[in-house]
Amino acid sequence: MTVTERFLDYVRFDTQSCEDSPSAPSTPGQTVFANYLKEQLLREGLHDVVLDGHGCLYATLPPSSARSAQWPTIGFIAHYDTSPECSGADIRPRIVEHYDGTDIVLGNGLTLSPEMFPELAAHVGDDIIVTDGRTLLGADDKAGIAETVQAMAWLKAHPEVEHGKVRIAFTPDEEIGRGTDHFDVEHFGCQWAYTIDGGEVGELECENFNAAAAKVTIRGVSVHPGYAKGKMVNAALLAAEFVSQLPPAERPENTEGYEGFYHVTAIAGNCSEATVQLIIRDHDSSAFESRKQLVRSIASKMNARYGEGTLNTEIHDQYRNMKEMIAPCPHVVDLAVKAMRKAGVEPRVQPIRGGTDGAQLSFRGLPCPNIFAGGLNFHGPYECIPIQSMQKAVEVIIEVVKSSFY
Repeated sequence: MTVTERFLDYVRFDTQSCEDSPSAPSTPGQTVFANYLKEQLLREGLHDVVLDGHGCLYATLPPSSARSAQWPTIGFIAHYDTSPECSGADIRPRIVEHYDGTDIVLGNGLTLSPEMFPELAAHVGDDIIVTDGRTLLGADDKAGIAETVQAMAWLKAHPEVEHGKVRIAFTPDEEIGRGTDHFDVEHFGCQWAYTIDGGEVGELECENFNAAAAKVTIRGVSVHPGYAKGKMVNAALLAAEFVSQLPPAERPENTEGYEGFYHVTAIAGNCSEATVQLIIRDHDSSAFESRKQLVRSIASKMNARYGEGTLNTEIHDQYRNMKEMIAPCPHVVDLAVKAMRKAGVEPRVQPIRGGTDGAQLSFRGLPCPNIFAGGLNFHGPYECIPIQSMQKAVEVIIEVVKSSFY
């Protein structure tokens, strides 16, 4: 089985996570896929295949020899849920062979255009898997799973390649910030690991956003509009007023690199009650705290205007910048850089404008930078992935395993 065949097999499963669900995994489709994946890992001959009661799936590739059994145990981690922002049901992928650099008509009235997505220009000549315009693709992060399993299968089929013990793990609910809530670091038993997640070939991320989620609940006063003067407080309009006070220049579509942002993910409500949900991101911890304070301050000023208790703000931290935990372990990054170069990939060490399971795991004693999976335009119908990028990711994983002694 090729990495492409694995990936196309995996995206058949609807594994969209749900932030409003208290269960783990948050959706039953994730459990269905996790069980399917467990049986596949057993068929591939991996050892210690365990699916726990919270949807974390673990497996082992044993060391190739008594000598290599003394090498450090390293791990690879990917998540199998897909984003709640776009449907992951009945995904119908299509392969555009030998991409010629022009627009790709997806369907559903959508076109994947290099004018809107200039990164496509780097993939002229590649074979690109795209959606039909109705759903996301699921490369985030079923590509990472397919690449990891493919690399383990290759190593299993080539016993002449010496390597140490390798652990792999696949997690649920990463997209809603709960991917490592039940991850057993001690059971995983690695000295360090890599998440296989994220974008373009060569990307290696050792730092990420500090992240928080905020929910603003607004209570209005509903009165018949014909008799509303001096009485009505329209919660829906207050939601719009709240959002208008967030800095327009500090939205995701206006920021890049190390620039943080406020991202409104949902607005719902009516005259009586409304909610605004947003995420807050910044690489700098001091600026991050200031961003959270601005959200509280806007709500406080509006309460002073409309009455105390009109707006209620809940903010909870999701993950922190893993830089402070990765920096003391330079060999972890150096090994990945060396492996990429051996695979013919030029490494690009850069901050990730997001987060991975590795960010949280790094603070639990498992240094865990992120290696590219090759996908583009995640979380929507424009998502795509070049087959050649997946193949390169497989090669990099293999080279990391081969070089895991130091």
